[in-house]
Amino acid sequence: MINGEVTKVPLTLEQKKQIVTEVAEVASSALSATVADYRGLTVTEMNELRAKARAANVYLRIVRNTLARRALEGTEFACLQEVLTGQLLLAFSKTEPSASARLMRDFVEEHEKLEVKALAINGELFSASHLNAIAKLPTRDEALALLMSVMQAPISKFVRTLAEPCAKFVRTVAAVRDKKQAA
Repeated sequence: MINGEVTKVPLTLEQKKQIVTEVAEVASSALSATVADYRGLTVTEMNELRAKARAANVYLRIVRNTLARRALEGTEFACLQEVLTGQLLLAFSKTEPSASARLMRDFVEEHEKLEVKALAINGELFSASHLNAIAKLPTRDEALALLMSVMQAPISKFVRTLAEPCAKFVRTVAAVRDKKQAA
């Protein structure tokens, strides 16, 4: 910091290559990505966002736009290149497609200065207006539970159908017994 202003330390070519390689590696294995403008957030708020990202298994990185464009080339997130302007951070979901969107949605509710610019899933670019819809997607465990309940329903109905004639016979015999005892 010189005279109260933040000075930018230039990156060496090796550092730039390392950043591009790291982001490209993460992007190649990620399920979704979110791009957000972080201007106005304090250091404390950024640290809070980073901690929440680690807990949600989301890779969060502030990268210069030119390096981000290079890193995203050849990945399914190349569609994000048109929105890479300004001070942006990239959030990549590693385990669930909705994890980065959920993280950003929850953080934006508390910190209005964070502005989501775009989202990408499977090579498709979505505007920030889709944030809530994508964040509401079920988690992996919720999706598996839903799938299992759908798969189990026909089987349990089949078992109930098979058991019904026997149950009806038992109820009929019990009714005859009750009628004979009452008489």
